[in-house]
Amino acid sequence: MTSSWQRSTCFGLAFVLATLLSNAASWAAEPCRIEVVEKGTGWPVPLVELRTLDHVRLVTDNAGVIALDLPEVMGRETWFTVLGEGYEVPKDGFGYRGVRLTPKPGKTLRVELARTIVARRLGRLTGAGVFAESQKLGDDLSWRESGVVGCDSVQLAAHGGRLFWLWGDTALFHYPLGVFHGTSATTPRRWIDSPEPPIRLKFDYFTDAKGIPRGVAPMAGSGPTWVTGYVSLPDAQGVARLVGSYSKIQAPMEAYQWGLCAWNDQTDRFERLRVVWTKTDESPKPPPLPQGHPVFWNDARGKRWVLFGNPLPTLRCPATFEAWRDASTWETLKPQETLRAAGDGRTVKPHSGSIAWHPWRKRWVTVFMEWFGKPAPFGEVWYAEADSPTGPWGPAVKILSHEKYTFYNPRLHDELFTADSPILLFEGTYSKQFSAQPTPTPRYDYNQILYRLDLDDPALAPTASTGSEKPFSNGQ
Repeated sequence: MTSSWQRSTCFGLAFVLATLLSNAASWAAEPCRIEVVEKGTGWPVPLVELRTLDHVRLVTDNAGVIALDLPEVMGRETWFTVLGEGYEVPKDGFGYRGVRLTPKPGKTLRVELARTIVARRLGRLTGAGVFAESQKLGDDLSWRESGVVGCDSVQLAAHGGRLFWLWGDTALFHYPLGVFHGTSATTPRRWIDSPEPPIRLKFDYFTDAKGIPRGVAPMAGSGPTWVTGYVSLPDAQGVARLVGSYSKIQAPMEAYQWGLCAWNDQTDRFERLRVVWTKTDESPKPPPLPQGHPVFWNDARGKRWVLFGNPLPTLRCPATFEAWRDASTWETLKPQETLRAAGDGRTVKPHSGSIAWHPWRKRWVTVFMEWFGKPAPFGEVWYAEADSPTGPWGPAVKILSHEKYTFYNPRLHDELFTADSPILLFEGTYSKQFSAQPTPTPRYDYNQILYRLDLDDPALAPTASTGSEKPFSNGQ
């Protein structure tokens, strides 16, 4: 027979177990919602990490949201260190930057951060889990994953009524080695509804028979294929041709061949037109080529050119397919080697970036990564202006900084510039490569992140210094 004591004990254990299971189920079903926003505007801030004292890393998604589901902190006052890449909370008396929160299932907590950079972070454009935290909380459930984990350095061209996006090496979920012959997608030309977060950009990828993003530039030869100088140019019959320069890469990251390629609208792939250079003992370095980010420009006589540079122009040719294909029409340009920093006047050397004509500023603008900047050798981003695409470029203002991360190859989105708005958008590759950061940021690493500049921001006023050349029309 079972004693009353045994029955009581069993009942008590069952009650405790049921309570624990109920609480666990409650925590699993109802995470605590943490919203991280910019102080003053209330805008959600993507790419903000909250780190517990036992080193659990929680990172906001494109909606600035974290779905906290850690059972060990529920109902407990908890310290979270805040790491915001340009957004921060004040230091406390011991020099720590963080917040104390008491998470509870189903509760909403808000963390306000002050922006310390000039640019505003709008969100991630590529990769997986763009709204993963929000989806855990029941939001953005219609968002669909592409299968892309990360991708490198965007190229962009308007062609055939659409925008064609092109990336370099691309990581997919199925294996550590992904696509190494360029991936591509299209979007409408007006690909964003509003330049405010959260950003929801849906790509129409070129895929294989299984619906997986595939390579679009499988040029013959060993190693990856990288395509640059992506531009759509009219041929002699007035037909738009989407073209680029390609390089074949060998370890560690050295080009052994350069050539010209054109997009085939029937096969949705690039095809090689001709080889321009192959590395030999007699020819160890390639000649000048149309690479980087192209812009169109009308000179003082009305002649239309396409200029290539990364960031500042290094080559130009008449803006036709035939001229682009004919190396005898290529004219090399000598870009400005350094710019002067507004304020202290120190020398700033551009490394990668792009230029564009901004109709609101009525000037040429550039956003570029600094060569060996501080604190991040390849993560400091600057803005400058000029009256001509070939300069001289005036004082530069730092607009984006990273502690231990790389942000390279920034690309201006001039397709969204308008004469009635001071807004400027640019994206770049966020990566731990070439940095002192030992661990990648979950989901964000090796992906494209979008930023916004308001050109009427007083912080950018020093860039308005007028150069010595007269402005020309960009012809757009």
